Amino acid sequence: MANFLFKLGRGSARHPIVVIVSWLLALGIAGGAFVAFGGTLTDSFSIPGTETERVTDQLSDEIDDLSGSTAGVVFETEDGSALTASQQSQITSALASTDGIDHVSGVLDPFATEAERETQMAQIDAGGQQVESGQAELDAAIAQAESDGTYDAAADQFAQQQSDIDATTQQLDLGVELAQYAQDISSVSSDGSAALGGVHLDTSAFDLEQSVKDDILATVSSAPLDGVNVYFSSELTTSVEGILGVGEIVGVALALIVLIVMMRAILPALSPILTSTVGVGVGVATALAFSGTVEMSSVTPVLGVMLGLAVGIDYALFIINRHRKQLHAGMPLHESIGLANGTSGNAVVFAGTTVLIALLALNVTGVPFLGIMGTVAAFCVLIAVVNAVTLTPAVLSLMGDRAVGRKARASIGTPDAAEAAVKPMRTGRAVLAAVAAVVVLGIIAIPSASMRLGLPDGTQEPVESSQYQAYSTIDSEFGEGLNGTLLVTADLPDSLADEEVLAAQVSIESQLMAQDDVVAVAPAGVSADNSFLAFQVVPAEGPSSESTELLVHDLRDMSPLEDGTQIGVAGQASGNIDVSEKLAEALPFYLAVVVGLSLIILIIVFRSLLVPIMATGGFVLSLFAAFGAVTAVYQWGWLGSLFGVHDPGPVLSFLPIMLTGILFGLAMDYQLFLTTGMREAYVHGAKAREAVVIGRRHGRAVVTAAAIIMASVFGGFIFSEISMIRPMGFGLAIGVLFDAFIVRMVLLPALMHLVGEKAWWLPNWLEKILPNVDVEGAALEREHHG
Repeated sequence: MANFLFKLGRGSARHPIVVIVSWLLALGIAGGAFVAFGGTLTDSFSIPGTETERVTDQLSDEIDDLSGSTAGVVFETEDGSALTASQQSQITSALASTDGIDHVSGVLDPFATEAERETQMAQIDAGGQQVESGQAELDAAIAQAESDGTYDAAADQFAQQQSDIDATTQQLDLGVELAQYAQDISSVSSDGSAALGGVHLDTSAFDLEQSVKDDILATVSSAPLDGVNVYFSSELTTSVEGILGVGEIVGVALALIVLIVMMRAILPALSPILTSTVGVGVGVATALAFSGTVEMSSVTPVLGVMLGLAVGIDYALFIINRHRKQLHAGMPLHESIGLANGTSGNAVVFAGTTVLIALLALNVTGVPFLGIMGTVAAFCVLIAVVNAVTLTPAVLSLMGDRAVGRKARASIGTPDAAEAAVKPMRTGRAVLAAVAAVVVLGIIAIPSASMRLGLPDGTQEPVESSQYQAYSTIDSEFGEGLNGTLLVTADLPDSLADEEVLAAQVSIESQLMAQDDVVAVAPAGVSADNSFLAFQVVPAEGPSSESTELLVHDLRDMSPLEDGTQIGVAGQASGNIDVSEKLAEALPFYLAVVVGLSLIILIIVFRSLLVPIMATGGFVLSLFAAFGAVTAVYQWGWLGSLFGVHDPGPVLSFLPIMLTGILFGLAMDYQLFLTTGMREAYVHGAKAREAVVIGRRHGRAVVTAAAIIMASVFGGFIFSEISMIRPMGFGLAIGVLFDAFIVRMVLLPALMHLVGEKAWWLPNWLEKILPNVDVEGAALEREHHG
């Protein structure tokens, strides 16, 4: 591999224009493919085989009216006063104006809904009065018949009339009971200042093309609404805009500053950013070209951008750093570029492969959307590796001796100053460093023990966003449970007669209302054969609360009822809970896979048992510290104002698995670039403890710069326009800093000092069967240095 990369790098350096034009053509083709074949990104996260999915499918099959979805639209007066008749009319017209837009099958007029409720209550009251009047007339007729002695002749008729009145009374009582169960479900707030409407869609809101969402938003927003604010739920407002925003640009700018400080020259500092940007464009655009045929979440391309930029900059940096040293030592330009590509480039290929494996391993979790995210991210990393070993040499060739700073160019060919004598770390200091590192990371990891997983609701959106305003208005004016409404189904053992349906609904609703944290229940639909009932259940708290999660399980535990009725639970809140639980179950297995891979890879590379064990243990420690930091900030709300966390909640459900995979790959990068120097020094005769100092000294500058750059790029996404990417950016940034500066630079050198020569011990039988992997291209370097 090293020889191949040497030839590839030297060839790219000799034909730079061809390589650069080829990459630009690839970028144009990828962009054209995205425009031609790209589809709609989604923010729905589903896992086949969940209980929610089963119930949802059954619901669609049994009750046609409940297929599709409803996107909420909230209206609120600007001054908090009650909506006037004129404003109500404008709201009704604004909703009605969406009729005719593709996929809009109807609207939910809040005032028509309230009027219908009032009509139903009025009919119940009128019916009650009629029953009372009829009962009074019947009682008078019976009394008259008894007085006249004609009662016996009319007894059957009186009995039938009494039976009819009793049946009507029973139906009215059942209707009253249903109304009482649903009394806390309203489409107009109690003070009349807010109204909750909606747009019925014939498909899932997450599957809508962005153009349809834009049409609905523009149509309602442009309608005359005097003194009324309109807010749209996340089903309509979520888009993929903001893949690169101000925060991300600031992150890249910080990376550029680090590169300039490190290299003390503008051109070599700019080149990693420029080359990685081209690679990101090719990787992300190519992946998005498949979004028309593969369901892809909006987080997927952002993850590709994040990883592609971070590893692309770092991988180019490793090659450029090696080339600059060789160039300054007097090596010819093309020879230096080829050798840098064959040595550091070889390490880049290996490092990229570890990241690639960790990301592709996400497919073993059995979670389709997670597998797609991992595959796309892996593809972007692959492009970053190819970009680093082809485009970087081409750019370095055009750069010539300007790859080093002006002052350094004046001393090209002169030997470097002799290195200071190597003094091993003191044992007491090593013990203190190891203990301090473990204690610090252990304390930071404590919050991870209470980490709850969930998917974002409206509270994670920016405060000024429409979806946040919609969520908070519903919360304050209608009750927070309405944001987490559940759909509960009842699959009856037998079909019912029409006159039996109401009694069955009341019976089931009474049992649902008896559950803790249920504040309201209302009928949602009945199948054509009266064998399948659906209900709207409003919990006491929002969709991401612990009480709602517990309620979903309690409702499912009700099944079957005493008469054999099977109870099912669906709805977005239920689906999010199912997905989060499945991901939590998959995490230990995935972590075991990653840890196992880590041990195998490191044993092969470093031909040691203790080094891989210590390195893997350090990775696990930094990983849980990252989990703890994420939990403290995003779930507990610590330092929330600093990171834009205004409403703490559960940790993004797929974040732990994504962090595990990505941080594993990056941790192995830093381990590789530090520990290979240690092993090389040891193999060349240095004592084990001296080799630790030599390897750390040689690798710390580039690893420090690489870690700061990567943390800067990841950190830029903390303030992303897409709410789900923010905790991911934070987790990756803080995880990289923990692993690079505490684990790789402090803990591992201290432990390797303490174990001494044993660090490189390997059983003879294992030594014989392990392949000889020359990661740093040492053989190639010896060949070219004579």
